[in-house]
Amino acid sequence: MSADASINTSTGNHSVDPYKTQNFEDPPLPQKIEDLVNFISEVKFGMLTTHQSEGDYLTSRCMALAAKENGGIDLIFHTNLFSGKTMDLTVHPKETNMSFLDPVSGAWASISGTASVIGDPAIVEKYYSPMLKAWIGDMGDGVHDGGPSDPRIGVIKLEAKLATHVVAQKGIIGRAYNTVKGAVQGNVPHINGIRELTGEELAEWRRTHQN
Repeated sequence: MSADASINTSTGNHSVDPYKTQNFEDPPLPQKIEDLVNFISEVKFGMLTTHQSEGDYLTSRCMALAAKENGGIDLIFHTNLFSGKTMDLTVHPKETNMSFLDPVSGAWASISGTASVIGDPAIVEKYYSPMLKAWIGDMGDGVHDGGPSDPRIGVIKLEAKLATHVVAQKGIIGRAYNTVKGAVQGNVPHINGIRELTGEELAEWRRTHQN
């Protein structure tokens, strides 16, 4: 969903996007954060989208969530410091998005923000997982062995600046029924809860939940 299609809650202009108008909700900030963080933790795998370092296009890669910081809103991922995505993020750190989808419920989340590529050995060791050995491999030279001191292993930190979380309000049968009913009646069905977290809300949460 583009920013231009967002609901303007200050002016009450909800007519631009009927689907969003019908499904938009704005619970208290702690609930929005808690539900988003729990959803991301459960799904764990998502698509990291970057701007190519040597091109004009966007590209996406599947990533596994390694950890969360600052009350859960800033996301940590493992990376090979010599990979293409690392170069993308170094050149275009602010053009980064991470999206998560639950294909069963239809719920999803989109986190946009600024990415940092971190090679600090202390940070790498803090978030190291033995599973990285299977991913990055052992070159047999005693250095590039997939261990916590392997110079190839780094960390990507995505500092959230904007987030959208769509919460499935009904089961599959309920959503199908409401969708068909809406099509027959010409009404937009209420099947999801669309929540947005602004940069100001995320900054406020980060100030009070730093770690």
